[in-house]
Amino acid sequence: MGRFDGSVALVTGASRGIGLGIAQRLVDEGARVCVTARRQDALDAAVEQLGGPEHAMAVAGKADDVEHQRDTVARTVETFGRLDLLVNNTGINPAYGPLMQLDLGAARKIVEVNCIAALSWVQQAYAAWLGEHGGAVVNVASIAGLKPAPGIGFYGASKAMLIHLTEELAVELGPTIRVNAVAPAVVKTAFATALYEGREEQVSATYPLKRLGVPADVAGAVAYLLSSDASWVTGQTLVLDGGLTMTGGV
Repeated sequence: MGRFDGSVALVTGASRGIGLGIAQRLVDEGARVCVTARRQDALDAAVEQLGGPEHAMAVAGKADDVEHQRDTVARTVETFGRLDLLVNNTGINPAYGPLMQLDLGAARKIVEVNCIAALSWVQQAYAAWLGEHGGAVVNVASIAGLKPAPGIGFYGASKAMLIHLTEELAVELGPTIRVNAVAPAVVKTAFATALYEGREEQVSATYPLKRLGVPADVAGAVAYLLSSDASWVTGQTLVLDGGLTMTGGV
């Protein structure tokens, strides 16, 4: 028996990396999962990896497209009969450098995808199932949302907003819906390659645990927060950083 036997989850941004790792952990513990991302071919490969149509389904689209969100939620409920768990994993960071040089169009897109879309996914899931039946939500934030992160400052600001949205939603949606977040440091994925490629040993040396994260590190924490093991936990942000923030790093 798995912790999520009979449960259905929706994980955004899950064709690879952290999102796919989360989806895999949930499937391994008994859930059926809908995964989303922009590319259908990558999603098809993800569904195959997750065990095929018996365990997973996929809907391609842009994370900040409300119609895509509504359609995905509806198709998940239609296919699997329910929707108990939502993981907002999609995040973008198309800009690197000081805030004084930040393109404001890029800034608006970051907020749209990282924050407003996350809220909208919760609204859609709430309207379709969670509002009447309850469930749990986990938002994937970042340690960049906890303290200044030069070079990725606006990305960090968007994750700080996501952390605050997590707290607000926890207050508004309790007691039947729990809402929590995780805040990872650098995790070895394609998304974070620029932060460690060619200097992984040097970057890892700044972490007390002397290694970077891997998707499984995040997946285990997300699974805990979604499960009944965390039934008295809401509005919290679990820091997953190998001890980095204890040393003053980000």
